[in-house]
Amino acid sequence: MSKFYARRRVSILAALTGLIASAALFNSPSASAALPTPVSASTARTYLASLTVATEDRTGYNRDLFPHWITQSGTCNTREVVLKRDGTNVVQDSACAATSGSWYSVYEGATWTAASDVDIDHLVPLAEAWDSGADSWTTARRQSFANDLTRPQLIAVTDNVNQAKGDQDPATWMPSRTAYRCTYVRAWVQVKYYYGLSVDSAEKSALTNYLASC
Repeated sequence: MSKFYARRRVSILAALTGLIASAALFNSPSASAALPTPVSASTARTYLASLTVATEDRTGYNRDLFPHWITQSGTCNTREVVLKRDGTNVVQDSACAATSGSWYSVYEGATWTAASDVDIDHLVPLAEAWDSGADSWTTARRQSFANDLTRPQLIAVTDNVNQAKGDQDPATWMPSRTAYRCTYVRAWVQVKYYYGLSVDSAEKSALTNYLASC
């Protein structure tokens, strides 16, 4: 084989390799939920060490005490903003409802093409927040918590996965995708730290163990 053809063959192989890599990039789940990046594992460990450990108390909890899906801009409420943020090629109508797009659920790895199959999860559930100190908040602060787009608190995931999670903390529920667990616990601790919420002993133990492997 001449040097010319050898060089040409190498060039063709390099081009094909690049195309394959590009295709993998576009077909991978990287175009998925755009949860605000949580603090690092080391920062999360520091935050966790400073959180108050207390027994949870759900007395008086009512979901309506956390006004959620408020209008964020124009006709778009919080749910619609997160659907747009976390989806791929999302098209919205004049009322801001998602009419098409796709959503990759980082908790278990499913992809959906109907917004009705997707819930917006409060990463730290509203009932969990109430148990941990939000019972003493003003309604305005509970509303801010329930619609927080700045902290890693809201994320679009599969509806029945969100419903199975319910109000559980990391001592009893974690995403089935082990690759996402470190992100999940870092986000959990950041939200609790920012809002001054407590943790119970089992929750702290679980968070400590997960963060140790991050």
